[in-house]
Amino acid sequence: MIDFRPVAYVCGVIVACFGSAMFVPMLVDMIHRNGEWKTFAVSGVLTFLVGTCMALSTRNAVGDGLTIRQTFILTTGVFVVIPMFGALPFMFGASELSFTDALFESMSGITTTGSTVIVGLDAMPRGLLLWRGMLQWLGGVSVIIVALVFLPLLRVGGMQLFRWDSYDSLGTILPRAAEVTRWISLIYLLLSAVCLLAFLASGLQIFDAIVYTMTTVATGGFATHDTSFQNLPMATEYVAPAFMFLASLPFFRYYQLANKNIVPLFRDAQIRSFIRLCVVVILALVIWQVLVNGEPIERAFRQSLFNGMSILTGTGYVSADYGSWGSFPVVLFFTLGLIGGCAGSTSCSVKIFRFQLLFAAIQARIQKIKSPHAVVVPRYAGMQVPGDVVRSVLVFFVIFIGTLAGGTMLLALSGLDFVTALSGTATALANVGPGLGPIIGPTGTFAELDNFPKWVLTFLMLAGRLELSAVYALLSVKFWQG
Repeated sequence: MIDFRPVAYVCGVIVACFGSAMFVPMLVDMIHRNGEWKTFAVSGVLTFLVGTCMALSTRNAVGDGLTIRQTFILTTGVFVVIPMFGALPFMFGASELSFTDALFESMSGITTTGSTVIVGLDAMPRGLLLWRGMLQWLGGVSVIIVALVFLPLLRVGGMQLFRWDSYDSLGTILPRAAEVTRWISLIYLLLSAVCLLAFLASGLQIFDAIVYTMTTVATGGFATHDTSFQNLPMATEYVAPAFMFLASLPFFRYYQLANKNIVPLFRDAQIRSFIRLCVVVILALVIWQVLVNGEPIERAFRQSLFNGMSILTGTGYVSADYGSWGSFPVVLFFTLGLIGGCAGSTSCSVKIFRFQLLFAAIQARIQKIKSPHAVVVPRYAGMQVPGDVVRSVLVFFVIFIGTLAGGTMLLALSGLDFVTALSGTATALANVGPGLGPIIGPTGTFAELDNFPKWVLTFLMLAGRLELSAVYALLSVKFWQG
């Protein structure tokens, strides 16, 4: 029998803190004399009280650690409970969304996906716009903590490769989570502060700069305008990609850098491959825009840099309708959305290291075929990769492809065309944001979709953000037996 009380305690503490955060947009609306502050006041009090009651009623059940099943439940449970409370301002506020739309928007924020069902952002109260940014900012730091603390212990998708040497047991998971949270939060705050100053220097107004800072360092993509970056100062199209890139690097490397250990940052195989991929993608897009579409070099470089980095990192901003650039960029953007940045960052999707391990396993298999009697072991960053890591990565790819196919069929059954169904599934599963086509493309929203596809996409955002296995394990009957 699973004891849910330790899980409820942790969820309660997080929900109470989450409720307290709602008072920030409440104050913003009060300063601007907007009656919407009442929405955040009621939502914040309700959320805080529920979280406090959960924590107080289960505080005596917290021991030294969590079992493996409790850890799985906690990892997924937090990302289920928080979006439900985060949806309250969308339901009761100026957006007046239905529960389905509000949960979709909230889940998109917490998972840093960036897909939206809200139309008319320019007319929305500032408190609501700030709340969208806060959802992604809080979700971004939560994703880093989950990636560095929980997923390595759960052996999800090869993440055990990044397990800390001094942290290898479930019994220390809660104390270690608190320790990691402290220094991750400091680094996250510092990166956000520098990003804010850069946006202000680029010409953004203070409110836009704050919100775009939150959604940039979280690689989330929520904007304060319906046109995203299309009508903002051109300098912002250089600032944003720089911080999308920095947010897509492993945050534990920043921790090492802060401790004056700079060597791992430059020797990290993920980072080197990610940089090479960024350079190749941007060059390919620039060449296409200049030679095929006849764009001026500066504009071609600026838009290629911005939109290429936005999709590769899973941020989802747009500064142009890249759907009209031609078939090659469209296919390239779709492919980039399925790659993502580095593990241990706010970036999403499959992650660079899994492709590296996949190619290493394929190469080892080819060598084994050529030399049947040779002992061939896949290598990553100069080290031998344990068999359980390789198997975990291969299982991840199988589940990812299967989920992509299944989600596409479900959306197609709801009446959506193939491009919308496929790109919608891919962008939700990879937590990228915009899809392809006239409905959910770079200049569209998900507002026109029916409830059924929105529920499918909401689940896919959750599953994709938690690396699939952490969610699917809870759907297994065997998980709950014994």
